Amino acid sequence: MVPGHPDARARLVENLDDLLVEVVDDLYLRAFAQLPDGTRPTFTHTEALAIARTVVGDPQADLEPAGLPRDDPAGRKVAFGAAVRGELDRRKRRLGVLSYDDLLRQLADALEPSESPARARMRARWRIVLVDEFQDTDPVQWQVFDRAFTGHATMVLIGDPKQAIYAFRGGDVTTYLTAADTATTRQTLAVNRRSDAGLTDGLGHLLGGAELGDPRIVVHDVRAHHQRSRLAGAPRPAPFRMRVVRRETFRKRGTTTLPIAKVRAHIARDLAHDIRALITSDATFDGRPLRPNDVAVICYRHADLAAARAALQEVGVAAVIAGGGSVFATPAAVEWLSLLEALEQPHRTARVRAAALTCFLGYDAVTLDAGGDELSDDLGDRLRSWSEALGRRGVAAVVEAAMSGGMPARLLGQVGGERTLTDIRHIGEVLHEAALREQMGAVALLAWLRQQVLEAREGRGAERTRRLDSDAAAVQLVTIHASKGLQYPVVYLPSLADRWVGKPDKPLFHDADGRRCLDVGGSGPDWADHVRRWTDEENGEWLRLLYVALTRAQSQVVTWWAPTRNAEASPLHRLLMRQPAADGSRLRGDVPVGPPVPDEDAATALFATWRDRGAFVPEVAEPAAALPSVPVDPPAALDARAFTRTVDTGWRRTSYSALSHLDLAAPAPGVGSEPEVAPKDDEAEIAVATAAPDDPAFAVPSPMAGLPVGTTFGSLVHAVLEHADPAVPDLRTELLGHIDEQLSWWPVPLDPEELADALVAVLDTPLGPLMDDTTLRRVGTVDRLAELDFELPLAGGDHPSSASDDVLLGDIAGLLRTHLPEGDPVRAYADALDNPLLGDQVLRGYLTGSIDVVLRLRPSAGDGRDRGEPRYVVIDYKTNWLGPTDEPLTAGAYRPAALDDAMGHSDYPLQALLYAVVLHRFLRWRQPGYDPARHFGGVAYLYLRGMCGPDTPRPDGPAGNPCGIFTWQPPVDLVVALSDLLEGRRP
Repeated sequence: MVPGHPDARARLVENLDDLLVEVVDDLYLRAFAQLPDGTRPTFTHTEALAIARTVVGDPQADLEPAGLPRDDPAGRKVAFGAAVRGELDRRKRRLGVLSYDDLLRQLADALEPSESPARARMRARWRIVLVDEFQDTDPVQWQVFDRAFTGHATMVLIGDPKQAIYAFRGGDVTTYLTAADTATTRQTLAVNRRSDAGLTDGLGHLLGGAELGDPRIVVHDVRAHHQRSRLAGAPRPAPFRMRVVRRETFRKRGTTTLPIAKVRAHIARDLAHDIRALITSDATFDGRPLRPNDVAVICYRHADLAAARAALQEVGVAAVIAGGGSVFATPAAVEWLSLLEALEQPHRTARVRAAALTCFLGYDAVTLDAGGDELSDDLGDRLRSWSEALGRRGVAAVVEAAMSGGMPARLLGQVGGERTLTDIRHIGEVLHEAALREQMGAVALLAWLRQQVLEAREGRGAERTRRLDSDAAAVQLVTIHASKGLQYPVVYLPSLADRWVGKPDKPLFHDADGRRCLDVGGSGPDWADHVRRWTDEENGEWLRLLYVALTRAQSQVVTWWAPTRNAEASPLHRLLMRQPAADGSRLRGDVPVGPPVPDEDAATALFATWRDRGAFVPEVAEPAAALPSVPVDPPAALDARAFTRTVDTGWRRTSYSALSHLDLAAPAPGVGSEPEVAPKDDEAEIAVATAAPDDPAFAVPSPMAGLPVGTTFGSLVHAVLEHADPAVPDLRTELLGHIDEQLSWWPVPLDPEELADALVAVLDTPLGPLMDDTTLRRVGTVDRLAELDFELPLAGGDHPSSASDDVLLGDIAGLLRTHLPEGDPVRAYADALDNPLLGDQVLRGYLTGSIDVVLRLRPSAGDGRDRGEPRYVVIDYKTNWLGPTDEPLTAGAYRPAALDDAMGHSDYPLQALLYAVVLHRFLRWRQPGYDPARHFGGVAYLYLRGMCGPDTPRPDGPAGNPCGIFTWQPPVDLVVALSDLLEGRRP
């Protein structure tokens, strides 16, 4: 490669979208974060991201409208687009990365000086240059060729401007035409070696002499190499077939246009019946039997291909969307979304029933309705087990569970089921890999899949569908863009008369000087002219799309016309409405724009005229009433594949909940526990009943005494505390707003006012000496990290140590006895770990979970700490009911002694230990100059029902914790030793 960029160490990166989003976020905040209250930004963040992606995706285009001031909305958008380009270039240089566009741009810049060494080197190396597909060039590519070779080498530009259809990717037919005008010799191909003579003649009548967007792009007459039709025995043998949808089919008359949605469904059904009749006939192509893969359906929109596939499958014809589209744009991705939503929250009936309708479980709506609540409960139990398998062994375990549940048999019994099964497994593998690579749990995995599906629908997906052996034997469904360069014996074109033209928001066009321009302003004095130019160029491109689609066929083309509003702008309708030239010898070259749809009588006369011209004989588009049977090949012999590998069954993704929830031989009474992710479904509704002392000072009523118990209530409270901003002036109103919002997710019968009052008290309760007696209200959102998700490698994570060096959960007991003194509330948990059922669990794989919140406590004057040295504390919220159920709940039930006892009879010590290590590793990664002795602030359990506001009792005096607050400061040596143990390093 000729050196064109200054840094040979730069990496070539295919996708820079993540960096682009970062740039947009920064520039948008810089532009609008300091606006006065009540002032709206000139454009939204979503619009900013759309502008950025457009201007970066077409770096050769000049941004318009130029010259407008920044206080004009259009001028501000142009300035933002230019700033994005500049800032992205700066960050790419700093990171040492390049895109493909950068390579071209830098090479063009290197070639600009007339005495450039790059010019000399390229000219010395290449004396003859052939550039294929030149109609899809862009201005920068032509600069490279022109600067390097014009006048110094023989340059042959090979291209067909009639097939210039990639303007959306930067292809610039104007550049082609400009370059072609400089050619000293022009030659053309006068023989069509693809299509039979009958088809060539029919298309010649329709297209001959037509200008496809520019007077210099004209369809010339050609002669066919194949003089006889290679298609024989077809039910309808005409080489060019035009099927016409009649108004009377829909009981309409006169000038009434037909509804496009109904017409599309009708055409898809008509297409499916016609293809089935063709492939079940005795038709042959070039002397051999015609196969399904000899037939292609070509459309502009993926939605039309999906409709054609569904219609073909309905009549028993296998069809595959070819061209390597993203697997995340397939129906299988939607099935996975439904399943992951249910696995994330298997207690939600609506999600369970939605998952039941997927191919993973295979129920239909009738069966699901007939089964009622009992079936829903059974399905919920199954999905809960799958959810546990997902947490322990990853997505692969879910796929295996579905496979063993009969999914392959269900899918392979359907037409097209092999494709669906392949896509399901493909997405499962990608999800499993992503979960391992990014260390994601169910919630993060669902969010990741949603983003992939969104990007795929926007055309930005990268994971291609896999090709199956059976794909080669199916009817091929291809977009026009993907079909370019391909050929098929028979081509069906159902949507050439279906085009809806919307209003552009960022029109791409060429100005009077031939400059490629992109209007991102959306307004301005020249907006109307820019839209007109964009419209003219789009109209030309659609004519070229029609040309590409029609010329893919070797022997037969079948297309449709229907009297709809979408027909007016469509390329087929425009060509059909061409007028004869003045001398009457042939049709005029210019193609009318937006001709009206004729009434039924005029349409009949129009198609009779085209029949008389010899182009085609129109056919009424009515699906055949009777369908011939599709021949079925006998099933092939199958053999079971032998499994010879060894599976490491000790490796797993686990969590605190999974480690602690065991049926021990002698279970001790104790409080329940919470999982790390919503819903909080394992917190005991009524925990150890501890009678409050008779001291009247402890008889402060709990603000939550009248509120419900249960996991849904706990999840509601967690969600409100996660999203509410305690620093707002009207905290109660803030809480009420979030309560109202979260009740739609966590429906609980309660009085929102009562809950808001209780949470105000919680947020105003002192948090004890460990946290400098601050309150949650005083710690703003900038100093709290809510729902800190983690996936902690255990004993090497993806690269585990050997089985002989297994770390067991029970190994923690020795650390507790070594580092904790007698009387420490966590030390007693060492005895529980001595139980083999609990302690013999192998810690190999990943520990997953989510910490409710991490507080950053900034130093205050006189606290003995260096200025600027914050401490970080793990916070876990508890809504457990600890008092007797037959007495009013008071703060006394949550006195420090009661909380110590609750800790001693639960698995919370294990949770505290694991979360302490998580925070330790997080700070080791993120806190500059991290020293656990200075920065690690301990662990706190906040029993919210015992937190009664500023006057919460302190049983141990002013220096002790208030009721409801349990705090623990583990020794630094214990935290470090436990972190080392979990990493596989024994003391």
